[in-house]
Amino acid sequence: MYYVSSYEAPMGTLTLVSNETCLIGSWFEGQKYYMEPVANEDVVPKETEVLRRTKKWLDDYFAGRMPALITLPLAPQGSTFRKLVWHILCQIPYGQVRTYKEIANEVASYEGKDHMSAQAVGGAIGHNPISVIIPCHRVVGTKGSLTGYAGGLDKKKALLQHEGANLTPQNSNR
Repeated sequence: MYYVSSYEAPMGTLTLVSNETCLIGSWFEGQKYYMEPVANEDVVPKETEVLRRTKKWLDDYFAGRMPALITLPLAPQGSTFRKLVWHILCQIPYGQVRTYKEIANEVASYEGKDHMSAQAVGGAIGHNPISVIIPCHRVVGTKGSLTGYAGGLDKKKALLQHEGANLTPQNSNR
């Protein structure tokens, strides 16, 4: 059984989904892959403890208090590859960005490979089921260009501005 609630973020409504013990998803209404992991599941409106904790975390985040991810029990559903990418995203500090290429290089290192496709990594990032909390918005294109956010580039830009990230395009590749 899954439980759903909503959260009014400054840049739009987030739909939050949990099971009894963990957060399964956080999506901006209307974003790509909206509620994909639970599309064929029973989802009941109910304010669970996990969802209350998630809302408190989001309150702290939007108030600029930089809450730690470890305070929330997360259980994103996806392949082993996607989970690895999402784990790496969680290591990007508040207010900082990484490129798809940098994430791909880190995935390659974890997997003991010489190379990893930035496009494959981009696909995994795009399917991140826990928007904002698993910070896929902190991943940018080459030279810092804003690209690829399932919730919309306007939301990505707003989240990065909220965090005080440097959005000035870089003059050289990372």
